[in-house]
Amino acid sequence: TDEIMQQEIRPLVAVDIIEQLHRQFAILSGGRGKDGAPIITFPEFAGFSDIPDEDFLNVVTYLTSIPSLEAASIGFIIIIDRRRDKWSAVKASLTRIAGAFPGNLQLVFVLRPSRFIQRTIADIGIKLYRDDFKMKVPIIMLNSVSDLHGYIDKSQLTRELGGTLEYGHSQWIHHRTAIENFAMTVKTTAQMLQTFGTDLAETELPNDVHCTEDLLSTHTDHHSKLKDELKLAVKQGATLLTCIREPVTRSANSKLSPDELENVATVERLLAQLDETEKAFDQFWTKHHLKLEQCLQLRHFEHNFREVKLTLDNLMEAQAHFADIGDSVTRVEHLLKEQKQLEEKGQEPLEKAQSLALHGEQLIQNNHYAVDSIRPKCVELRRICDDFTNETKKKYDILGKSLELHKQLDKASQWCEAGIYLLASQAVDKCQSQEGAETALVEIEKFLVTAKEHQLSNPKEFYNQFDTILTPEIKAHAQRILQKLEDVQEMFDKRQVSLKKLAAKQTRPVQPVAPHPESSPKRASPKTTRPAGVACLIVEWDVQVRRHVAEMLHPAGRCHMDLRCNTTPTALKECAQPQSHIINELIETERVYVEELQSIIEGYASEMDNPSLVHLIPSALQNKKEILFGNLPEIYEFHNRHEIENCIENPELLARCFLKRKEDLQIYEKYCQNKPRSEALWRQCGDSIFFQECQRKLDHKLSLDAYLLKPVQRITKYQLLLKEMLKCSKNSEGTAELEEALATVLDIIKSVNDSMHHVAITGYEGDVSELGKLLMQGSFNVWTDHKKGHNKVKDLARFKPMQRHLFLYTKMLLFCKKREENTDGHEKTASYSFKNSLKMSTVGITENVKGDNKKFEIWYNGREEVYIIQASSVELKNTWISEIRKVLTGQLEACR
Repeated sequence: TDEIMQQEIRPLVAVDIIEQLHRQFAILSGGRGKDGAPIITFPEFAGFSDIPDEDFLNVVTYLTSIPSLEAASIGFIIIIDRRRDKWSAVKASLTRIAGAFPGNLQLVFVLRPSRFIQRTIADIGIKLYRDDFKMKVPIIMLNSVSDLHGYIDKSQLTRELGGTLEYGHSQWIHHRTAIENFAMTVKTTAQMLQTFGTDLAETELPNDVHCTEDLLSTHTDHHSKLKDELKLAVKQGATLLTCIREPVTRSANSKLSPDELENVATVERLLAQLDETEKAFDQFWTKHHLKLEQCLQLRHFEHNFREVKLTLDNLMEAQAHFADIGDSVTRVEHLLKEQKQLEEKGQEPLEKAQSLALHGEQLIQNNHYAVDSIRPKCVELRRICDDFTNETKKKYDILGKSLELHKQLDKASQWCEAGIYLLASQAVDKCQSQEGAETALVEIEKFLVTAKEHQLSNPKEFYNQFDTILTPEIKAHAQRILQKLEDVQEMFDKRQVSLKKLAAKQTRPVQPVAPHPESSPKRASPKTTRPAGVACLIVEWDVQVRRHVAEMLHPAGRCHMDLRCNTTPTALKECAQPQSHIINELIETERVYVEELQSIIEGYASEMDNPSLVHLIPSALQNKKEILFGNLPEIYEFHNRHEIENCIENPELLARCFLKRKEDLQIYEKYCQNKPRSEALWRQCGDSIFFQECQRKLDHKLSLDAYLLKPVQRITKYQLLLKEMLKCSKNSEGTAELEEALATVLDIIKSVNDSMHHVAITGYEGDVSELGKLLMQGSFNVWTDHKKGHNKVKDLARFKPMQRHLFLYTKMLLFCKKREENTDGHEKTASYSFKNSLKMSTVGITENVKGDNKKFEIWYNGREEVYIIQASSVELKNTWISEIRKVLTGQLEACR
């Protein structure tokens, strides 16, 4: 490249003096003298003396610059052909050549005028004016070309001079122009390669994947273009070489002239230089391209490292917050399940981290230039993976011990309860006989055999075994169980002592005290005696059992009646009334519903603004509380007014309550429209620690998404309860209002359902909200018929129905195509791709279509466009026709 760049550019090239060369007043035929001197011929040229000095000098200078330095140093031989001219032309030629020839001269041959007088004058003139020509070389005057052959071989002379040398001036000019163009192409290509190489060497490597990909693509494209330029230049040189060698190729007897051989050598030298330049450039590009690819690999590695590191850090943070060891078997099992979920959640990031570390080690093995940057990241990834795995194992060990601990505590507690139950179930009156006392002793002894399986016999060993995981709360709980074990054991010891005394032969009877359900252990009759501690225990246990049974019979929140309901005949009679039953169920479920809404708002929504929990909220959830909860606060405020409770004494007010709040119930439509967005956000963030912490504080058994479905379930609940009310109120006062209330709720449910489809319309360029109220929506088979269409198209249209989902608004009828997609493995979500629309102010309807009673027609612009619509049933068709007719009638009345 440097050799080409440093070559001296000739002052003249053929293209600069192309017109002067074409005049052919001087030629370099390619012939050589006996010693190899180049021959320049000045053929006969009538206007030689009229040639401007500048043109003459340019042509002669150019011709003398073509031969090699070695040939030019021998000296040029000049042949001046003036056979048909006068002495004056000879004199002028010699004068001009002597004064302006830039090269080294060896000999000058002059073919003097052939006419006798002019030849004579020439002989005299050359003798007289020889000194005036100021030539230091011999000037040989020749009478004919045969005399010239005595000095120069015929093979080095053109046919005009009686020789055999093939020379075409136009071809010579063409070759010279092509060679010089090729030389310039080689020089330009070398300059482009050098410039590109300099740019590559000075380019700074980017710091991100996108910029590195762009740089690699840009450099690769530029490299490809330069390679194309090189290929084109090589092809140009090869073609030129073929053209110069063409005479030899065409005829084996032909030989190239020395000048042509020099042209061949020049082109071959330029091609060799191109080849060397290309090789050097390819070597440089290979190194640069490798570095760019390694840079891109590094940026991808760094990008993946940041993503994996962030995920692993979040996992480690979640694991660090997972400090609870549980306070019961159920809680520990739940924590083990959560730990398992966390482990499963971390499985994929751990595999990615291991894979990325392996990839980094492969880069190091492949001699990547950024080894010092890659190796620490690989070490960091493996460290975090090991930390997570080890910490997970520790968590499992701790939770396993905690589970074993609580199981033992539960077994001990159950054993205590069973023991207490056994003592309480032994009737005191039956134990007064010797046989009864012995039977009771046998029962106690059998039961005490099971003590070793359930109780904690060695408290010190217990504390030593679980000391690493015992919290103050668990220690206190364990102490209570241990104390209870001791108390129960003491009770058995005392009972055994008493029974053994009763089993032995007694000298005096013992008066037992039978327990009474309402008696209190502190109210012992002064006239009676009781066995030490036994009667008191039996009485206390009996009271507890009765209380427990009462709670089982009347659990809180399970009774549809008032929570204070009892089993008196009057209360039973009130519960038997169907309407009262439904009203009470509605009021009770309404109360629970309001409490649940309040717990969601206070326990979740408000906590999103709690500064102490901000770090637990995922970034995808930031500032999106309104999306997750929708207008739930508005629904809560509406239901918190307790208006339904006023209906407990007057069931007939229930229908009026719904009718009064008909407009307010539209808030459910707004909530349901937002539900898809809320569910999508929950799927993205639902497993975050924030929600788990909130659920734990609220002690909810279900996660938030289950509670977010409550409003949707509630509006359906109203429908069911109103239907039940109607069944109990047939042909009675208020039935009409109940029917109207039910119709209102059904209308709201339909409106909610329609709106869920309405918001899923895509591709409509206008504003859907400007189309008026959505009256109907549903799926149909649709055929189209266009008058302007080809007959074949119309025939095909009749037999191939389209599946379209129609939306009927007061101002427009939309035709959409239903599409269903799976969302992250969840239920299919429907969307409706807009296809066509018809303005209701310009359509007509044909209610019956021959051959199918489920079809009807909607036509447009005087039946220019006809849409044949087939419903799934006649009833559905009639419903749509009725709604469309109402719209058209309303428009007609508005126009009138």
